[in-house]
Amino acid sequence: MRRLEGKVAFVTGAGRGQGRSHAVRLAREGAAVIAVDICAPVESVTYPMADEADLAETGRLVEEHDVRAFTQTADVRDREGLRAALEAGLGELGRLDIVVANAGIASYAAFHEISEDAWQEMLDINLTGVWNTCVVARPALVESKGGSIIITSSAAVLKPPANLTHYAAAKHGTVGVMRSLAKELAPEMIRVNTIHPTQVDTPMVMNQEVFEMFRPELDSPDREDIVAPSTEMNLMPIPWVSSDDVSDTVVFLASDESKYITGVMIPIDAGYHLK
Repeated sequence: MRRLEGKVAFVTGAGRGQGRSHAVRLAREGAAVIAVDICAPVESVTYPMADEADLAETGRLVEEHDVRAFTQTADVRDREGLRAALEAGLGELGRLDIVVANAGIASYAAFHEISEDAWQEMLDINLTGVWNTCVVARPALVESKGGSIIITSSAAVLKPPANLTHYAAAKHGTVGVMRSLAKELAPEMIRVNTIHPTQVDTPMVMNQEVFEMFRPELDSPDREDIVAPSTEMNLMPIPWVSSDDVSDTVVFLASDESKYITGVMIPIDAGYHLK
């Protein structure tokens, strides 16, 4: 018996990166998946976002594990659109047990150089988007008489870096959401936790803007040029973790192995917060 056999998961930001990894790993453990992604550019983001082909590929990879996938474009900033996507998925898959509020963006600038639009866009996606996801998912989780909400936060909450004030602010906010929801939803046997990865090997990190932020003295820095400074960030001698490393914890929090764990922050950060 797979650990999540018969369960259904709702994953936001599932087009690629951590979201795709989480969707596929949940499927490997037996969960059917409702996968959504904006599949469109975001104005303040310089790296390419996932597109509809990426989201379709996530669905294909999920179904390789003999479970059903439902995919639909949805913007977590649009609560009613997000609700409609979830309800369409529930119409196909029938129930909801697991929510992975993963959709998020990153952009980089000194705090006094962050535009008002970039600040607002960060909070709208990384914080309000999490809230919207939890709001639209609640009725189905209650109907299922329990479940697990897993919110992708960041090690930036544990030790905030420079040039990410808006990102750190939004991710700090997710902890407040998590703690309040853990209290409100405990009577319904719904658990709520946050995960806090260090840098993850995804397009959100592996892009030219990040390379230049780490190595401004170089003309055209690349991935290899940031290995040393990235390794220096962590207590354990690694530069970053993989999406699969994060998915290990997502699966644990989705499973009955963590059935009495709620209201906690779980670092997946190779000791970043202790450095």
